[in-house]
Amino acid sequence: MVIRDWAQTAESLGYSHIVAYDHVLGAVKRDRQPKLHGINDEADAFHEPMVLFSYLAAVTEKIEFATGILVLPQRQTALVAKQVAQIDLLSGRRMRLGVGSGWNFVEYEALNEEFSTKGKRLSEQLELMRELWGSQVVDFDGKHHRLDGAGLNPLPRRQIPIWFGGFTDAAFNRAARIGDGIMLGGDQESNLKAAKRCHELVELAGREVRGVG
Repeated sequence: MVIRDWAQTAESLGYSHIVAYDHVLGAVKRDRQPKLHGINDEADAFHEPMVLFSYLAAVTEKIEFATGILVLPQRQTALVAKQVAQIDLLSGRRMRLGVGSGWNFVEYEALNEEFSTKGKRLSEQLELMRELWGSQVVDFDGKHHRLDGAGLNPLPRRQIPIWFGGFTDAAFNRAARIGDGIMLGGDQESNLKAAKRCHELVELAGREVRGVG
């Protein structure tokens, strides 16, 4: 199979990780109000990252996996926490969760999630997932989530790294405050500027720059 051969070749060549993008649905862009500004449409193919990484974990030995990014606010938080924990366990701690808020409001609507509150929910999702990964039983009463004496089993053996993707100060601020790292996806010049800005925000948040990937 091409995907298996490609992943095994990447591993044999010494690559450190494989990144997979996330869209559940592609959407036709024409005649949209408001406009869809993302670079993808219904013609672009996307493998589902959790299923893909589960498969690749079984046919590789050491290469790591990263979502780059998973559109977290359009997905159920506890379910994502369970899926990511399972991949990390079954792969031997090879999972990194890259998250972002996304741009495709058509996709949000189809998945029955609210597009306008995606940024606010994203921060709370991280808080809840980390609690689920760290405790057998969780009580959580947030603005957007509630858990009453529930938890994952089996638990992952660590706090799985969560990185942020994005291009705006809002995304950089979240990464600086609560992220384990940030993924930059522009050209070299814009990435260097963004990295400098991220370093500034990490220091403003009272954190060590070297502690944020």
